[in-house]
Amino acid sequence: MDSVSTASSLQYLAKLLSDAPGGDDDDDEHRLHSPVNAMTPASIGPAKKENAGTFQVKSENSKTIWNTEEVPEGSEYDDTWDPREQPEYQILFKQRVGTEDVLFGMSRKDPSTACCEDIVIKIKLPETKNSDITLDIQDKVLDLRTPKKKLLLHLPYRVDSKNGKARFLSEEETLEVTLRVLREFDFINFG
Repeated sequence: MDSVSTASSLQYLAKLLSDAPGGDDDDDEHRLHSPVNAMTPASIGPAKKENAGTFQVKSENSKTIWNTEEVPEGSEYDDTWDPREQPEYQILFKQRVGTEDVLFGMSRKDPSTACCEDIVIKIKLPETKNSDITLDIQDKVLDLRTPKKKLLLHLPYRVDSKNGKARFLSEEETLEVTLRVLREFDFINFG
């Protein structure tokens, strides 16, 4: 008797779920249009957007192979076949520290590189004159070229490429480049 009551309860439930009022259970057309029968795994989730247009390529110059956004910054300087050797260099980080930092501890500065305002790059250039140095600085790349040396340095942080200082110390044969770090505001560098 349990199986009969279970079967009848299932039929009653099927009648409740159907859209059509009245109900001939043997009607095949009614079964095809039932919302339960129309539900598939594809009907779960948001409705698909239709792609009305075709894909269009915007190009400034039709003969270019690469899009300018696809080429990483500094790759135009990469010259692996250049026979010049790389000079010895050193990257230092510099902070501006005032009395409020040292004595009072009012700021959140610490000795880490996350709190540094400047990057100082010291490049050893033996047997080089000041007039032989070509220096180009981008936001993340330093490119130095002399007749005997070549340095392509990817910088650890974005820098202000327009406002920097460079000086050549002829007695030490060292070029010293000081660049301001451009940082996003975070919990340490908030002002």
